[in-house]
Amino acid sequence: MSVADQFAANLKRCRRLADLSQEAAALRASLHRTEISQLERGLHVPRIDTLVKLMAALEVSADDLLAGIEWMPMASTPERRGQFREGWR
Repeated sequence: MSVADQFAANLKRCRRLADLSQEAAALRASLHRTEISQLERGLHVPRIDTLVKLMAALEVSADDLLAGIEWMPMASTPERRGQFREGWR
């Protein structure tokens, strides 16, 4: 699962647990509803300021929104670069 897809699943789960529609979540976060929709469909990942707005609007932690997303560092040589660990839960 990609980072965008994992974040999308986390955001959708947190929004539903908060019992908010996309419109209500967007309003509370000072975002447009289409941005919530795009994030929940994994079309892009949020900037840090958007992440902070979502945390406040949904009353969740960064850990809740970033659950399952892990960076795996590698040796610092060009042929062995770090990568996101997929499918981690």
